Amino acid sequence: MKRNFRLFTAAAAAVLLLTALAGCSSTEDKAEAANSGGKAENTPKKTVTVNIGYQGVGLLNLQQKKGWLEDAFAKAGAKVQWQEFPSGPPHFEAIASDRLDFGLVGNGPVIAGQAGGVGFKEIAVLGDGKLGDTLLVHKDSGIAKVADLKGKKVAVAKGSSAYTFVYRAAVQAGLEPSEIDLIQLQPDEAQAAFQSKAVDAWAIWEPYVSLAEKQGAVVLANGKQLNLASPSFAVVRSKFAEEHPELVTLFLSEYKKALDWQKENTEEVITLYSELKKVEPDIIRNLLKKQNPILEPVSDIYLKAQQETADLLYDTGGIKKKIDVKEVVDNTFVNKLLEN
Repeated sequence: MKRNFRLFTAAAAAVLLLTALAGCSSTEDKAEAANSGGKAENTPKKTVTVNIGYQGVGLLNLQQKKGWLEDAFAKAGAKVQWQEFPSGPPHFEAIASDRLDFGLVGNGPVIAGQAGGVGFKEIAVLGDGKLGDTLLVHKDSGIAKVADLKGKKVAVAKGSSAYTFVYRAAVQAGLEPSEIDLIQLQPDEAQAAFQSKAVDAWAIWEPYVSLAEKQGAVVLANGKQLNLASPSFAVVRSKFAEEHPELVTLFLSEYKKALDWQKENTEEVITLYSELKKVEPDIIRNLLKKQNPILEPVSDIYLKAQQETADLLYDTGGIKKKIDVKEVVDNTFVNKLLEN
């Protein structure tokens, strides 16, 4: 198996192992029921803790800062616990071990998570990803097209949507994946490596793209230029959705409210994100234009793109299991919300 995709497979295998470990544990409520002779129904109902993962810059930052989700879930008898992640793949490791209930992630982590047997559902599309993942190079690199990456070092977070983007871009350019030397680094590590020119290129998303451009980096290719969209999704842990469907609907409802509020209060949001992430307002303004956040069902258009990507990864050994991407989709909650 080629070196590049052995690492992608390892990411999928890791979440599979964590799923097995999670399956060996029992929930707190079951333990209490056993200790009380199976009479858990006679004990006071405990507050549900909702674990929500976030990364980068986006609507979850706004909701966290404003306290809207905490207030909404408190009224429903639940409390929110936030968890920050550097990229998408760690979300699925946390879901597999029952440490995370909701997350917003890209297409690559979703495919790896499904191939690894993680119990989750895609419950909405949050962005088309046409301007999400981007390949950056140094302005004096001499790299003018994707094919020029042959033999070059490209920094990327393993299993992320950017990882999948590099692969798809390479194949489109007529390269064998093994012809690119993928250096597996999380965003902060990759940023340092790129700045020091320890790597030739960097596959990454916002706000890192705009920050790097500000420092002289050049966009080699993005999803819009190559017609390779990398959509983002809202995901939920399957068991959580089964046990608390009303909270899944509430999560999407609050996300929709925040999305509408952001559109009507753009300048306030720019200031908030700028102060939170300690970056210039112009970078945030540019980021929001690229993100173009939405809230839609996972339609056939997105499913077709996801299936094509999953099939390509399977055919080249990127994932060990052939998957049907429709199996992890549940549009019930978003359809219910948008119908009202």
